[in-house]
Amino acid sequence: MKMISKSFYTFIIVGLLVSCSSGKDNFGEKIVQVSINRVDSMPDIPETYKMLDWRQKAKDYDRFIFDWNNKSEVGPLIWLDDARRNIDQTTFGLYTAIKDIRQGKDANNGEFHESLNSLAAILGAGLVGIDKTNQDGYNYVKMVQNYFNSDNGWNIMMNNTNPAVANLGGGYGRDWWYDVLPNALYYAVCDVFPNVDGAERIQRSIAEQFVKADSVLNGNYDYSYFDYKNLKGYVNHIPMQQDAAGGHAYVLLCAYHKFGDPRYLEHCKSALEALISQKESRFYEALLPLGVYVAAYLNATEGTNYNVSKLFDWVFDGCQSSSGRTGWGIIVGKWGDYDVSGLQGSITDGGGYAFLMNSIKPAWPFIPLVKYQPEYAKAIGKWMLNNSSACRLFYPGDIDEKHQWAPELKNITNNNVSYEGLRKADDYGKESLKGVSPVAIGDGPKWIEGNPAESMFSVYSSSPVGILGAIITKTDVEGILQLDCNATDFYVDKPYPVYLYYNPYKEAKTITYRASQECDLFDIVAKKYVARNVNESGLIEIPANDARVIVELPQGTVLELQDGKIIANKENIIAYK
Repeated sequence: MKMISKSFYTFIIVGLLVSCSSGKDNFGEKIVQVSINRVDSMPDIPETYKMLDWRQKAKDYDRFIFDWNNKSEVGPLIWLDDARRNIDQTTFGLYTAIKDIRQGKDANNGEFHESLNSLAAILGAGLVGIDKTNQDGYNYVKMVQNYFNSDNGWNIMMNNTNPAVANLGGGYGRDWWYDVLPNALYYAVCDVFPNVDGAERIQRSIAEQFVKADSVLNGNYDYSYFDYKNLKGYVNHIPMQQDAAGGHAYVLLCAYHKFGDPRYLEHCKSALEALISQKESRFYEALLPLGVYVAAYLNATEGTNYNVSKLFDWVFDGCQSSSGRTGWGIIVGKWGDYDVSGLQGSITDGGGYAFLMNSIKPAWPFIPLVKYQPEYAKAIGKWMLNNSSACRLFYPGDIDEKHQWAPELKNITNNNVSYEGLRKADDYGKESLKGVSPVAIGDGPKWIEGNPAESMFSVYSSSPVGILGAIITKTDVEGILQLDCNATDFYVDKPYPVYLYYNPYKEAKTITYRASQECDLFDIVAKKYVARNVNESGLIEIPANDARVIVELPQGTVLELQDGKIIANKENIIAYK
């Protein structure tokens, strides 16, 4: 009788403890996932799936292009530029493409080089842990400040150091995205490499110029470019680029985080409202995805109600307007035997023309976005799985020789530099490529008469590879990636590691989680703990065809629900809904 009674009371006590624990850990219903229509058309996992070690790829790339004594067939891809434009210091140039005859220390006074290349290379290297402030005796982060165009009165970062070389290629003072994106990249670089002499002055100037521009534009971004000296918009032969508003919004949000000036937040919102008030997609190259992030972030932190789904559709479905960059969007489907879903470029040009740089760049804003609006976790996880698998196809060592324009040149960069693009069909009329799809290719030979076939290999396109390197880690289940949601979330507090996992399979899968500390693991999609008291590693289950966004909390961290937000230790918001 005593034994029965003791067991009975034990049962009651355990039941009460479970009940209390269950109540304390009740943080609401699971977040219902929101579809992105074009992502729904992508395979859950590509048939031709293969994931590179992108972190190693980024490290190898940095070693190759910043090698002043490069002994490969292509020779050094970097040189010094001592023209001392804008700032009284020596800077450096990188080739845009291999053996581009416009470039190098002996061509065009050594001044033709592009900030979109140099800044992306510095950012990518920094994201995978390479110190670009002290490498081989050079502070590349300081040297890149020569792209801050003060001599011409624009007082922002631009794609070249001066107008004398502007018409040689790329864009400078005539093509809006080329004038805005360097500033977003520079702000990102300055977050990865803080406290570099002179950087804060440049960042402040950029923010002030963008405030002035947004004030003058006053909601009307119907221009091909904007003159930041005379504060006037212009329309030329280049399509209008209303999504420059997304770039303005992103830079001003970063500036608000850095400097705390409420004017920057005000004009961030103003620019975003100009973007979202468009009647249709104005996607052009690179800036719209940054605007999507801003909308999601402000919805979470400022209580706004921007239509993020509409913005995502504008990116993925692409621009269909005849006055815009018609056909620019996210590619879906197979070309020949290869899955190419997720890549960015023209959906329509020759049946499709994807670019590596453009395919990498959306990962920068889209992966951290899921911390603020986790209802997109599954869609973004699925897109990223497809996209990052297909990104390998630009590299000559990762697509078979039959599907590349110059297979005889495949080894000249030791697989460090990619082809610029991937076309559904060759557009040069090469006999051996008739009926072949896809074709790794590039526009380099079209830029200037005399540019060799080697110029199809694009340094400029490969430079942001560190974005993938910082975000992607393979797990012990093939096809399930660990995506670092903090890696490219610049200028925000990041008290805890946060990772996105997407399971493409029709059954639940269990992965091994490698912990950075003794921790508890909380999923902000399911709104529940998935593991507690994890030491060096633990097992977590990812539901079938679903996603988790896991926050790694120091063991014993107390969570509470306040006004719909989940707060850790009474100070850190880990979930906004």
